[in-house]
Amino acid sequence: MQKFTDQGYLTQHQYKDSSNLDARMALHKRFSTNPQGWFNWVFDQLSSLPANANILEIGCGTGELWKECADRLPEGWALTLTDLSDGMLDAAWRNLLVIKRGIKFEKMDTQSIPHADKTFDAVIANHMLYHVPDRKKALMEIWRVLKDDGVLFASTLGENYMHEMWDVLERIGNVKRHVVTSAFNFENGQAQLQEFFPRVELANYPDSLRVTDVDAMMAYIRSMSSTADLQEDGFRSIERELVEAVQKNGEFFIKKPAILFKALK
Repeated sequence: MQKFTDQGYLTQHQYKDSSNLDARMALHKRFSTNPQGWFNWVFDQLSSLPANANILEIGCGTGELWKECADRLPEGWALTLTDLSDGMLDAAWRNLLVIKRGIKFEKMDTQSIPHADKTFDAVIANHMLYHVPDRKKALMEIWRVLKDDGVLFASTLGENYMHEMWDVLERIGNVKRHVVTSAFNFENGQAQLQEFFPRVELANYPDSLRVTDVDAMMAYIRSMSSTADLQEDGFRSIERELVEAVQKNGEFFIKKPAILFKALK
């Protein structure tokens, strides 16, 4: 089993706590060029949900979606945030305690959702379905707990996501590219969803990075599952390459479009 779908590795190492995810989100927050911001854009996609929507987020991470959009939350929405990692749930609870909305936090494996049939108006899977070992089982569970008119919002990336960074990692560090998201991405995600959902819509989020801080870029690279086995001399070689690029161009430019599938039951 690859690290990216190994639940033991994910919960005990990559997502034992929020530090790796925090390093990646920090880079996006500082250097993204789309002024709307990812989480605000995702929240906009939820606007069609009813005023009293019952919402389940799977793989909630640090709860950043709800933290960023706390002042936009309809009073009638009920939120259940879940993750397989105790550390991530703790981070989400700490981030969202201040908004005082009675949010439920549950440790949960998406392959076995402990809720009754037709419970939720929406399920949100934000950049996480590619981590699930048995996606068909997970999608069957998601379909089961959605109401008859329920919606799955599932975001992911494409094969060319951040390819400028991957070019450096592959050439300098001999790191295999895109193995994390290849299981569920722009190119193959719709076909997987259509096995369970009769109607699947797609929304694109155009974005890029203009990175001027090599330390921040290296923190991102060191946080990745893909570089977990890279030796220190490999990291130093990558850092030298990035320093040269920033000195030459004033920045390290990275394209990073993302997409959101809206799957209707």
